[in-house]
Amino acid sequence: MAKVIALLGALDTKGAEYGFVKQCIEARGHKTLLIDVGVLEPPAVRPDIPREEVAKAAGAHLSALAGKKDRGEAVAAMGRGAAALLPRLYAEGKFDGVMALGGSGGTSVACAAMRALPLGVPKVMVSTVAGSDVSGYVGVKDIVMIPSIVDVAGINRVSREVFARAAGAICGMVETQVPKGKDKPLLAASMFGNTTPCVSAAKAILENAGYEVLVFHCTGAGGRTMESLIEAGLVAGVLDVTTTEWADEVVGGVFTAGPTRLEAAARKGVPAIVAPGCLDMVNFGAPETVPAQFRGRTFYRHNPNVTLMRTTAEECRRIGEIIAGKLNLSTGPVTVLVPLKGVSMIDLEGQPFHLPEANQALFEALKKNLRKDIPVIEMNNQPSE
Repeated sequence: MAKVIALLGALDTKGAEYGFVKQCIEARGHKTLLIDVGVLEPPAVRPDIPREEVAKAAGAHLSALAGKKDRGEAVAAMGRGAAALLPRLYAEGKFDGVMALGGSGGTSVACAAMRALPLGVPKVMVSTVAGSDVSGYVGVKDIVMIPSIVDVAGINRVSREVFARAAGAICGMVETQVPKGKDKPLLAASMFGNTTPCVSAAKAILENAGYEVLVFHCTGAGGRTMESLIEAGLVAGVLDVTTTEWADEVVGGVFTAGPTRLEAAARKGVPAIVAPGCLDMVNFGAPETVPAQFRGRTFYRHNPNVTLMRTTAEECRRIGEIIAGKLNLSTGPVTVLVPLKGVSMIDLEGQPFHLPEANQALFEALKKNLRKDIPVIEMNNQPSE
């Protein structure tokens, strides 16, 4: 059966390239949906979705963007518009996969739109930046990045090969039928080295009860990925016992998952159990990478490349207030577990991060600011139990 592949790009500067890719895809028996995100010159190839519609989706006027001749503003606006438009087109069944070509600006626009699509929708980006760190473009979505090798500037001996193979890749992706499995209800769990025994024990119990458990390591990307899967509707419940990424977000560590961490389950109404796991620690790299402003604090060398810093009572109080605020957004059932003997394995009595006054500030802030209908269960056991 023929599929429809959306081709997203600036059809004024990249018309020849998109015309070539369109031919490659249609030679495989599929159809294309050309979406123009150009701004300045008239499109060289006739689009199916004009640039005016993309700009409108961003709440912008194309004539105003063109008149300013500000490339940065135009790229940002068309990225917002494409990110608003593509999910709607996909929900309406207008395409089955998406492909784009571009330099840094085109990659920014196209990847913003691709990140707005659900996991599992085929996404291919041929880009001049694909050989470098592309985490800022890809985020936590399943975008396949293909290096363009040469600039995306016409059809030549090298680009012809790269573009044709990329077209073949997106065709193969939309043609592939994912085999059905004996899927069990899916649960997400957050884990760190210092909560591993707890999560491993819970995982075994849940799997014996008939669930499949996905475990996410809370290194920033792990938390964002978990939130993305919850937002996509793939998760039936969350065991979020390692909320450590909020310590990095508040204090300035390297493992922050951003200011929306804990919001996906709350807003989607997904049942959740939440605990303040590893909120005793802020993460940095090797010791020499710790910012000078933190000299004199309590540190623990987790390994040669990870240095942990103990959170203070005031930092814990602020973290507790924020987490309570996030959980107060919950539209589904949520329960908070409070581990009275310590929030990590190195926070136990006699361990390097044992600081009862900081934990007390954290627990009090959580309980004081939580909605009264959210249950709080105080657990008089260690994180490893």
